[in-house]
Amino acid sequence: MTYTFLQDYWWILIALLGGLLVALMFVQGANIHLMSRRLDDVQKRMILNSTGRKWELTFTTLVTFGGAFFASFPLFYSTSFGGAYWVWVLLLVTFVFQAVSYEFYAKKENLLGTRAFRIALLANGILAPFLVGTAVGTFFTGSHFTVDKAAIANPASPVISTWTNAWHGLEALGQGHAVLLGLTVVFLAVVLGALYILNNVNDHDVRKQMRLTLKIAAIPFLLFFVTWFLILMLKDGFSIDDDGIVSMEPYKYLQNFLHQRVVFSLFIIGVLLVLAGMYLGIFTKHRRGFWFAFPGAVLVVVAVFFIAGFNGTAYYPSLDDLQSSLTIRNSSSSYFTLKVMF
Repeated sequence: MTYTFLQDYWWILIALLGGLLVALMFVQGANIHLMSRRLDDVQKRMILNSTGRKWELTFTTLVTFGGAFFASFPLFYSTSFGGAYWVWVLLLVTFVFQAVSYEFYAKKENLLGTRAFRIALLANGILAPFLVGTAVGTFFTGSHFTVDKAAIANPASPVISTWTNAWHGLEALGQGHAVLLGLTVVFLAVVLGALYILNNVNDHDVRKQMRLTLKIAAIPFLLFFVTWFLILMLKDGFSIDDDGIVSMEPYKYLQNFLHQRVVFSLFIIGVLLVLAGMYLGIFTKHRRGFWFAFPGAVLVVVAVFFIAGFNGTAYYPSLDDLQSSLTIRNSSSSYFTLKVMF
């Protein structure tokens, strides 16, 4: 059980948690329909009752994902969560909206009314997947920070990671490639949500509306995803040599796919499963498309994490100092910590 094995093991676990988090956002995608004018209050309550039994899975996975990152790759946690904090604060606030809305949606003498809580759930349904997708998108576009491990010995200011601008994560909104991934995750959540409701809610009109939603959401989802993927395959990547020196390499992420056939296979299988789920939901009368698309989404996200971190790649690049970029090797916990957690 070498140090390298433990580092790779924990990155695989992080990737799996990330895949589950994105796939479980079908709850957010389903709740978007609470603002639909084509559904009456009873039908919306059916949707709410169905997703209300699942939303804790998404939030628990988010917390576990952050906790696992903190324990296994603390330098990423201190850099991203401590530097790009606006993204994570906004994400947590939207989940607070969700929790409060589920609790008080149908309470008697509700001063805000059900519409206010529907709007809160809509905000969570759009912002949560968008923020998660955009944050993961910065794994490939880079962020504005520097790292100085020697600073830990400075008693006056023992700060290792420093964010170099005042936007603290919101600058990712100006990175088109990261935003494309954020929009992809939003429409993936809508697709998964529609497939989930189609499978779980026994109402003819609701199912009809979900099939219509799938037809509409499939187009932007495929457009954003294919565009993001093609740009990723053609862009320069952040490569690490044997001495740990970070440099730019043309077609780095394409090379990662070609050199990691297992990862490429996971990605292709995941894409085919998502497409199969969409096909069943749009072109057939079957209601089980969710059970194809859900594991497919997990596999695709896992593969994305793998090409971001494995094969000598900096998974959290610095745009201000390439040598400050975070890798699986330079950002992990100690051998003792990783072994005990294992």
